[in-house]
Amino acid sequence: MRGDPLAEVCARAARLRGRAERVRLGEVTVRDLCRYAIAVGDDEYAAAARAAAAAGRPVVAPPMFLTSILSWQDGPPEGELRPDGLGAQESPCTEGLPVRQVHGGQAVRLLAAVAAGMTIHAERSLTGADRKRGRAGDFVVLGLRTEYFDGSGTPLAVSDESVIVLGDADEA
Repeated sequence: MRGDPLAEVCARAARLRGRAERVRLGEVTVRDLCRYAIAVGDDEYAAAARAAAAAGRPVVAPPMFLTSILSWQDGPPEGELRPDGLGAQESPCTEGLPVRQVHGGQAVRLLAAVAAGMTIHAERSLTGADRKRGRAGDFVVLGLRTEYFDGSGTPLAVSDESVIVLGDADEA
């Protein structure tokens, strides 16, 4: 690709800034919660959640469950992943560009408990794109906000994160 891919990332971001995309993620299941807990090494939570479900008691999600899920779909086949291992949904403003991405950080506000049986909706928007210069060259910091709601619209959590977009050294 000719031109400046980081300038294109900024141009795409300018067109998307402030536009929110609301999606229905689906219903949280006890199995989802147990899989998450086991993935983060909390086997005790998984056992307690299964026991609560078997007894007909509510199963409340671990605090960071919502904001830790990259995608609620099955995910793209390996051949459709970007060279940095991310799918298109996790790669805003970069489709077709010779760039790499790394997660820059995340700030999370938990607003209400999440429980098995809830239907979750998310609203994601791009909040900014700032081009910067570091020792290794130029990069772009994308700001993303994801707000999570239950089926009745009650806010559950807000995640503000940054994604660092780097020019692909192989293309330079």
